[in-house]
Amino acid sequence: MTTNTAVLALATASWAQRWHDFWRGHIGEWIITRGLRIVMLLIAAVLAARFVTWVAERVTRQLDLGFAESDALVRSEATKHRQAVASVISWVSIVIIGIVVVMQTADILQFSIGGLVAPAAVLGAALGFGAQQLVKDLLAGFFIIAERQYGFGDLVKLTIAGSTTDATGTVENVTLRVTRLRSADGEVFTVPNGQIVKSVNLSKDWARAVVDIPVSTSADLNRVNEVLHQECEHARDNPLLGELLLDAPTVMGVESIELETVTLRLVARTLPGKQFEAGRLLRVLVIRALARAGIVTAADATVGLVDVAVVPAADAAKAAEVKGPVR
Repeated sequence: MTTNTAVLALATASWAQRWHDFWRGHIGEWIITRGLRIVMLLIAAVLAARFVTWVAERVTRQLDLGFAESDALVRSEATKHRQAVASVISWVSIVIIGIVVVMQTADILQFSIGGLVAPAAVLGAALGFGAQQLVKDLLAGFFIIAERQYGFGDLVKLTIAGSTTDATGTVENVTLRVTRLRSADGEVFTVPNGQIVKSVNLSKDWARAVVDIPVSTSADLNRVNEVLHQECEHARDNPLLGELLLDAPTVMGVESIELETVTLRLVARTLPGKQFEAGRLLRVLVIRALARAGIVTAADATVGLVDVAVVPAADAAKAAEVKGPVR
C-alpha cells in the first residue's frame, strides 16, 4: 500500500513538473503573452461587431415602429435617409473593426509591416485592376447616400450599364457597395452602385398620377370636360382617394387625337409612391361618372364596362326607337 502511494505521488509530481515546465517553456510563454491577447482581441472584435449590428437593427426597428404607429401613409424623406445611413454606418464600422483587428494582431505577433512595402506595391498594382470596380462601387454608394438620391422604401428605376432593361422596385437596402430592390413580382435585384448609370426616384417628396381617358370622336367634348371637372372637384371627398391626393386633380385637356378616339388627360399630385394606387382609383371614378352621363369611352366599348342600368332613360328610349318594336 505504501509502495503504491509512493508511486502515485511520484507520478503526480512528474506530471506537475511537466505542466510547470510547459508553461515556463517557449510555447507556454507564447500562449500566455501573445496567444491570450489574440484570443481576447478576437472576442472583443466579435462582441463589437455584434453590438454595432444590434444598434443598427434597433435604430431600424425604432424607425419602422414609429412609422407603423403614425398616421402617415408613406415614410418621410428624413426617415428613409436615416435608415440608409444606419445601414451604411453599420457596414463601415464592421469593416473598420476587421482592419483594426488585423493590425493589432500583426503588432502582437511582432510582424514587420515595413518589410512588405515592396511586395505590397507589386501586389497592389496587380490587384488594382481587379479592385477598381469595387472602389467605383464604394464611391458611387457614398454619393448616393450623401446626395440623398434615394433611401429605404423608395420606389426607384435604375438604369444599369450594359443592360437593356431597367431595374424597377422598392429599395430594401442600401450600402456603399450595392443597392437591393424588390420588384412588384417579388424578385430581388442586387445592383452594384458603380454600374448605375441613371436613377429615377418615383417616390421623392411627392408623385404624380397620370390618367388618360380615350373617348369616341363622336362624343361631346364639352360635356366630357364638364363631367371630368366635376369629378376632379369632388375627388378628395372620396374616403380612399382623398388620403392619397395632395390637391385636387386637374384636367389637362386633349392629349392626342387618333382615327376613332380622342384622348383626354387628368393629372393629380399624390403622396410619394402612391401614384399608381391613386391612378387606379381615379380611373374607376372617371369610368363611373362618364357612364352615368351616357358617355361611352373607347375602353368601355372594348371591354363592356358600362352598365346598361346607368344609361339615362332618354338614351335608352332613343336606342329602343332605333331598333324598332319588338315582334
